Amino acid sequence: MLCFSKNQSMERHVVAVLLLLSVFSSLADAASVGVNYGRIADNLPSAYKVVQLLKSQGLERVKVFDSDPAVLRALAGSDIKVTVDLPNELLSSAAKSQSFATNWVQRNVVAYHPNTQIEAIGVGNEVFVDTHNTTKFLISAMKNIHTALVHFKLESSIKVSSPIALSALQNSYPSSAGSFRPELVEPVFKPMLEFLRQTGSYLMVNCYPYFAYESNSDVIPLDYALFRENPGVVDAGNGLRYFNLFDAQIDAVFAAMSALKYDDINMVVSETGWPSKGDSVEVGASVENAAAYNGNLVRRILTGGGTPLRPKADLTVYLFALFNEDKKFGPTSERNYGLFFPNERKVYDIPFTVEGLKNYHDHRSPVSGNQHVTAPVNGGGDMSKSLTGNTWCVANGETGKEKLQAGLDYACGEGGADCHQIQPGSACYDPNTLEAHASYAFNSYYQKKARGVGTCYFGGAAYVVSQPPKFGKCELPTGYGN
Repeated sequence: MLCFSKNQSMERHVVAVLLLLSVFSSLADAASVGVNYGRIADNLPSAYKVVQLLKSQGLERVKVFDSDPAVLRALAGSDIKVTVDLPNELLSSAAKSQSFATNWVQRNVVAYHPNTQIEAIGVGNEVFVDTHNTTKFLISAMKNIHTALVHFKLESSIKVSSPIALSALQNSYPSSAGSFRPELVEPVFKPMLEFLRQTGSYLMVNCYPYFAYESNSDVIPLDYALFRENPGVVDAGNGLRYFNLFDAQIDAVFAAMSALKYDDINMVVSETGWPSKGDSVEVGASVENAAAYNGNLVRRILTGGGTPLRPKADLTVYLFALFNEDKKFGPTSERNYGLFFPNERKVYDIPFTVEGLKNYHDHRSPVSGNQHVTAPVNGGGDMSKSLTGNTWCVANGETGKEKLQAGLDYACGEGGADCHQIQPGSACYDPNTLEAHASYAFNSYYQKKARGVGTCYFGGAAYVVSQPPKFGKCELPTGYGN
């Protein structure tokens, strides 16, 4: 046994601390935490106040879902790196016309850069689940936007990518079996990944372990989803042990890229988060769990290196979202992903920097853990699975096109409904009517949520039926695995 004097012991302690701080510093230079600044609300502070809030929290990266002039002007001179978005509804124009793409870049990027440090352009967002069938325009739009950047000599400083949802994967479990949906491989993923390789860009991925936990809380331990201490899960395909669901989901995407021989493409997690509040059927949505997920994720990113499959892949991660947004469509959770209330008060206290991590502790209540809930009691509006036989959720055509379209967009997008069958050429594309497509999407969401109370509402655009609905030759499925 080695013995040291008090002074020697103190010197060793100081050296150890300095070494630890140097490791923190080097990791912080490589990995990064940013935030998504969504604005679907009517009570948010001004863009200038938001910039001051970002700076006060040490957040040096922000991603916006458009290119709003007021926001980009407010960010000028802030040294905050910015990712802007070309909305899905402009993909067709950007794909068909180089002059449109060039003019868009000139008005929305060149006009502000470099005073506003735009570092990336997201071309569309989760295009593959867009109900307006914009997937076919994606690659051409990305190429035309990049060509515009070349024209303005900005291609080396501003990267082009497109955020994908995990629903773009055919398989995600185990991680080693990760693969992209077959119908997207040749027309989209191979040319997209080749474009990213040639331009030195990266794949943007929206990753939400909450969705997987909420739908499978009976088999996924909460500690595993929240980065808390747990025995881990061994991937039988490669023998790697995973200690959190986030790493497992990210590695499923890396495996999918590897299967197509694109091991060299980097990744940015363009969205991830956990809701602090939800409806009674939204398992796990709470302030404590949101604080644990986001706080432990920040610690994981700024101090933890890569993933089991890509240990050297230091990730940049954008938390979703900066504020609770009161005008978002869907269940209660959709309006409660914010890190801050609109009055700029924190929803819960977590750090965003290496310095802040020094005093960070994951606080858990004595009753937290693997939370499970029983089937809810029927409260009207729709029926609990514990009280009924088969039921289906269909669209209410009398609510009008606007509500139906908003519900359809939510169900097929953030709601995670399986909308493959209502895409052109698929079994339930016909009849090609808004009511038929919305019914299919609403029902898929309803079944996936185990027909829980409140899951067949969509702002009054849907209702429950107890007789099998049919649209043309398309029958709406039932069962909790739908």
